[in-house]
Amino acid sequence: MISKCANPTCAARFLYLHEGKLFRFEREAQDTELMMGFDPTFRKHCAGVQFYWLCENCAASLTLVHCKGVGVTTPPRHLMLKAAS
Repeated sequence: MISKCANPTCAARFLYLHEGKLFRFEREAQDTELMMGFDPTFRKHCAGVQFYWLCENCAASLTLVHCKGVGVTTPPRHLMLKAAS
């Protein structure tokens, strides 16, 4: 459950969905781990999803990115905008 801003340096508490920005990432499944939602006919394990939230102040300057093997990071938005163009 989301309880605070995903920015580790921010202490803003999550209260309302309309304040800030919600992010959804698929969780990484371990190859040896049988998890709810696993379908043996597919080659991919369904590990579920994780939700993260950035408060309005942090969402104005940061975004969230999932890096495989590292986890969720908070790079500045302007770096992501430059990479997209």
